[in-house]
Amino acid sequence: MEPEEHLVSLKVMRLTKPTLTSSLPVTCDSKDLPGNLLNETLQKDPTTVLGTETLSIGQFLLLPQNPVNIYLGETFSSYICVYSETQQIVSNVGVKIDLQTTSQRVALAVNPPTPSLHPDETVNVVIHHEVKEIGTHILVCEVTYQTPSCVPMAFRKFFKIQVLKPLDVKTKFYNAENDDVYLEAQVQNITSGPICLEKVALDASNLFNVTSLNVTPSGKSVFGKTTLLQPQATCQFLYCLTPDPKLSSDLKSLSGATNIGKLDIVWRSNLGEKGRLQTSQLQRMGPDYGDIRLSVVELPNFVILEKPFTFKCKLANNSERTIDLVLFLEDREGMTWCGISGKQLEPLAPRTSQELEFKAIPLLPGLRLVSGVKLLDTFLKRTYPYEELGQVFVIVNDADVVTKSM
Repeated sequence: MEPEEHLVSLKVMRLTKPTLTSSLPVTCDSKDLPGNLLNETLQKDPTTVLGTETLSIGQFLLLPQNPVNIYLGETFSSYICVYSETQQIVSNVGVKIDLQTTSQRVALAVNPPTPSLHPDETVNVVIHHEVKEIGTHILVCEVTYQTPSCVPMAFRKFFKIQVLKPLDVKTKFYNAENDDVYLEAQVQNITSGPICLEKVALDASNLFNVTSLNVTPSGKSVFGKTTLLQPQATCQFLYCLTPDPKLSSDLKSLSGATNIGKLDIVWRSNLGEKGRLQTSQLQRMGPDYGDIRLSVVELPNFVILEKPFTFKCKLANNSERTIDLVLFLEDREGMTWCGISGKQLEPLAPRTSQELEFKAIPLLPGLRLVSGVKLLDTFLKRTYPYEELGQVFVIVNDADVVTKSM
């Protein structure tokens, strides 16, 4: 039976909030030919706000004139109405609403049967659903009823909904020497209107402790009270992830810890409509530490010219065998070592570490690189050079400055 022969009809309407209407400001300087004519006309425009006529800020609400886009993470709301088109009384009117996505079918509403539907009466259903997939969605509306002669009838209607991507999120990772991981997240607004970012947080995995670098020490956001993004605008967020102490003690596990966490983003659009988006699990490239790793534990920021300074390093064995190492120290420009080069170190058992102390003398002022350390594996005859252990700033002693100035 064709739908037009049914005794009841179905109407589906999308529920959206209105927008603020804004006038198109046309103005000029009072010295120009039109004088104050354009300004006076603009001030009389009922849609403008007094005192801000030229800012294109409206005070009236405008109902949607065209189909409004639905974005991933927003809540889709719709009003479904079943009404009688006959003077007869139909009975047991039931409404079932499903949403078919590319991967699943979601039941949105199953309205219990209405015992009787008189002429000019309606059966109303309002649905709300948070959209969690992009692409084409099909709203399936099924209506069942019985005619006055108790004949069961049913029909279905399909409505296509296109869900768009609201944000473009790009991430960059940096693995620091102290095992910390820095995450830079670029969030771009690709909707057709401005949005206000309410929350951008990193839900880190249980292997890392996260610190947001987007707030000041007092707890205030570096972006101000509100983070407003115009269409196509981008905002950058930075996070520091510190590995769990148990993870840091095992270099193999630390290198394999590639799961960082998920970004949780909440925004507001139009008249406060809320949207939420959670990224998939963010993955980083795990650092390759090799069999031997030498990292700085303590290093002064400032040292005095021609005065010895000491610093400490951590030597870790990441292999499955005991390693015998020989330490070599080679002088570099502006820096000389105090110590024995070619020294045999104590055997380093698998998955263990030991602390080494170094002493050096800076010979030139300025920013100097601490380098020239080599380790030789006596079994494999493999050399591990370390040319960028750290940096120190060499300053001249205050007493020397006074002497030279006199």
